[in-house]
Amino acid sequence: MTDAKFTTPTTPTQADWLAKARTLSEALPYMRRYAGRTFVIKYGGHAMGDESLAELFARDIVLLKQVGINPVVVHGGGPQIGQMLERLRIKSEFIDGLRVTDKETVEVVEMVLAGSINKQIVHAVNLAGGRSVGLSGKDSSLITARKVKRTTVDPDSNIEKVVDLGFVGDPYQINPSIVESLMQADIIPVIAPIGVGLDGETYNINADTAAGAIAAALGATRFFLLTDVAGVLDKDKRLIEKMSLDQARACIADGTAKGGMIPKIETCINAVEQGVDAAVILDGRVQHALLLEIFTEGGAGTLIGQE
Repeated sequence: MTDAKFTTPTTPTQADWLAKARTLSEALPYMRRYAGRTFVIKYGGHAMGDESLAELFARDIVLLKQVGINPVVVHGGGPQIGQMLERLRIKSEFIDGLRVTDKETVEVVEMVLAGSINKQIVHAVNLAGGRSVGLSGKDSSLITARKVKRTTVDPDSNIEKVVDLGFVGDPYQINPSIVESLMQADIIPVIAPIGVGLDGETYNINADTAAGAIAAALGATRFFLLTDVAGVLDKDKRLIEKMSLDQARACIADGTAKGGMIPKIETCINAVEQGVDAAVILDGRVQHALLLEIFTEGGAGTLIGQE
C-alpha cells in the first residue's frame, strides 16, 4: 500500500495552489499602494450575526493589519439591541429609521453595544491573531454628540411637528487622539457608536453616521460601509461600480436610490466631502468582500469618490 505521505499531488491541487499564488501576486500592487493608510470599516447587518462570516471578517481585518494597513472598525447592533429590549420587556419604536431612545432604553443600548457586541468583535480579532481594543465614543471623549432633531408631517392636518427621539444623537465633534494612539501601537480599535453630550448625557448614534464622522476625522483613505446588499444598484438592478459625488447625488434625486440606501449614500458623500479619499458600499454577506474590494481590480461594491 502506498504511504499517503508520498502520494504525488494531483493536478487539481496544484491548480488550486497556483490560483492562490496568482491572487497574492496580483494583490501586491494594492498592498504597496495602501501600506500605512487608514481604513475605517462600518461592520453590521447580517454579516455580524452570522458566526462563520464574523470569523472570516475578523481574519480579514487582521490580514489588513499584517500587510501594513491601519483598520478601524465601527460596529452597529440594532438586532441585538432589539432582542435585549424584548427580553427585558421594554417597548421600543422607530421614527424615520431611528430608534426612539428614552433613559431606560439608552442604558440597554450602551450595555449591548459597548458591552457584549464590542467585546465579541474584539475577542474574534484577537483569536484571529490580531491585537484589538474595544472603545465607545465615551472613551477619551472620542465622540461628542448633540441631540438629533426630527420633524414629521401629520398626514391628517398636514401640520409639521417636531418629534422627540430621546437620547439619539449625531456626532458633533470627534477627538481621534485615542484611536491614533492605538494605531501607532499596532492595535486595532473596535468602536461602539455611543457618544456623550455636552452636559454629560449618553447618546445612541447611528453606526453609519458615527463611522463616517470618524473616517473624516482620521483622514481615512477608505471608508467602507458593509451592508446587506451588493452596493448601489441602477434602475435595472445592476451594480454601479463607481460614482462621482455628483452622480451619487443624482442617484438620490432621480429615485434610483431608495429607502435605506439613501442615508448610506448621503453618509458616504459627507465623508468624502470632509476629506476621505473614497467611500465604498458593499455586501458584508459575501465572504472576503473587503479583500475583494481592496485587492482586486474589479472590486466588490460601489465606490463613491470626488470624480
